Amino acid sequence: MLRELDRNIWVAEQPLRYFGLSVGTRMSVIRLPDQSLAVISPIELNQPLIDQLNELGTIGHIVAPNCYHYFFASDFKAHYPQATFWAAPGLKEKVPSLPVDTVIKAHNKPAGLETLLFKGFRTIGSGGVESLNECVFFHAKSRTLILTDTAFHFDESFPFLTQFATRITGSYKALAPTLLEQLATTDRKNARASIEKILQWDFERVIMAHGTVIEHDGKEKLEAGYAFLLKTRR
Repeated sequence: MLRELDRNIWVAEQPLRYFGLSVGTRMSVIRLPDQSLAVISPIELNQPLIDQLNELGTIGHIVAPNCYHYFFASDFKAHYPQATFWAAPGLKEKVPSLPVDTVIKAHNKPAGLETLLFKGFRTIGSGGVESLNECVFFHAKSRTLILTDTAFHFDESFPFLTQFATRITGSYKALAPTLLEQLATTDRKNARASIEKILQWDFERVIMAHGTVIEHDGKEKLEAGYAFLLKTRR
């Protein structure tokens, strides 16, 4: 299940339907300088995945990067109790039963990764308009940006219905949030400041939870996808 993208960075995918659409979901695995592994946005555990992870090394960090992507984090923590469970701000309050060890902050994060809280970004979910509190990560050695739900990138590899819907919502062959997120994100000042800080990182590759990984020109594509914010910065 694990697929190597670069030295010390892997991904694994599994099927997922959201609002009736097949969008898939993706987990990122990064070997940190101390040789421990950080698992970002865990997917469902099974024995083949466990075997592959154990071959790579020791799971030291389990990361629930926003207030949506936490469903399998508790299972990971149960299987790897020695790992630190990192949670996005607000997640423990949303789901008190989660075995969270610590909250992700700019100065409190797995060593070897840069992180930023994407302030102001909101989405429209089953409960209405909600804040994601997403923490975005940057792995400098591989020039990789790791997003979760702050941008998508669907293409012809997805089913026709997903392609059709994302053409309408604006995330088909574009590294961008959908029109739903754009409408929900009314705090444009904080959201604009967040994307501007992200674009200061020197990344080429972009991994997102839903869509096809961008291997080249990731920064340029993300900047284009956030033109709805950046064009109003002056």
